[in-house]
Amino acid sequence: MEQLLTLLVAASPVVELRGAIPLALVGYGLPLWQAFPLAVAGNMVPVLFLPFLGITARELSLHSVLLERFFSWMFERTRRKHERSFELLRDFALVLFVAIPLPFTGAWTAMLVAFVFGIPFPRAFPLIFFGVIIAGGIVSALTLGALKI
Repeated sequence: MEQLLTLLVAASPVVELRGAIPLALVGYGLPLWQAFPLAVAGNMVPVLFLPFLGITARELSLHSVLLERFFSWMFERTRRKHERSFELLRDFALVLFVAIPLPFTGAWTAMLVAFVFGIPFPRAFPLIFFGVIIAGGIVSALTLGALKI
């Protein structure tokens, strides 16, 4: 049961892997060799739905002028504000964005960033995965370090 809950917490927005690893290690007493892969796998599950974001946005835009205007405004505004810094760093920016274990910098948000900037799924998935692995290592080290204090 603890394994399933770890996976589900890691798949949830905002909390993601940053909450799942401490929960598994401290709350459930799972060993790191079990908690880490469960949290990484759970955190990557929502990323599998990245290709459907475009389909959903396109379908909603086709059926609603209001939503079409909203999506156009939001995407253009976001691209205009962040395109220069994103273009300078490209792939490294997406990895780094996910790797820093802060709220709203995980796989869910990276999925939206990839969608808004038009990064194709085959390119975005391994970048997000690499960032999740790094974040998982950082969170694991911090959690295990805190346990020794």
